[in-house]
Amino acid sequence: MQIATLLSQKKAAILGRWLSMIYESYPPETAIFLRKEKNRFDNPAGYRISEGLEGLYGTLLQEMERDQVMACLDEIIRIRALQNFTPSQALAFIFLLKIVIRQELAEEIQKENLAAEILDLESRIDGLALLGFDVYTKRREKIYEIKANEAKRRVSGLMRKTGLTEDGLL
Repeated sequence: MQIATLLSQKKAAILGRWLSMIYESYPPETAIFLRKEKNRFDNPAGYRISEGLEGLYGTLLQEMERDQVMACLDEIIRIRALQNFTPSQALAFIFLLKIVIRQELAEEIQKENLAAEILDLESRIDGLALLGFDVYTKRREKIYEIKANEAKRRVSGLMRKTGLTEDGLL
């Protein structure tokens, strides 16, 4: 597959552009921080996004197990799910990769007649998006579960403080 060779050769440029496009989906002050701060401890969100992108890009270059792909997606989606992005906003980053690849490889695609390989690659990216919906849904379910448990804990504590038991009796 010639496209795999091109993707390997232009990995740094594609990943850099993809990361920049993702940062643009954040409010301006957040985007500035994400771009500026490179330390994984000072900027854990930026670090996770970067690591997740690197892993996802790797899935395009070589076959990976579904669990590995899901873990790469989870690196990014868990952050976006916590930040209350809508499903479409949280997963748009996957589709941005198509744009970046077409921009970075435009000349080669035309010269080498790689249309069929690009379509195959884009289908694989679409598959990543479908898996991403599963990851996003699981993350949001977990958030709602945590919130529900916290609400139960607070109500229980309040009931104990007021002398009521959980079954409503004094």
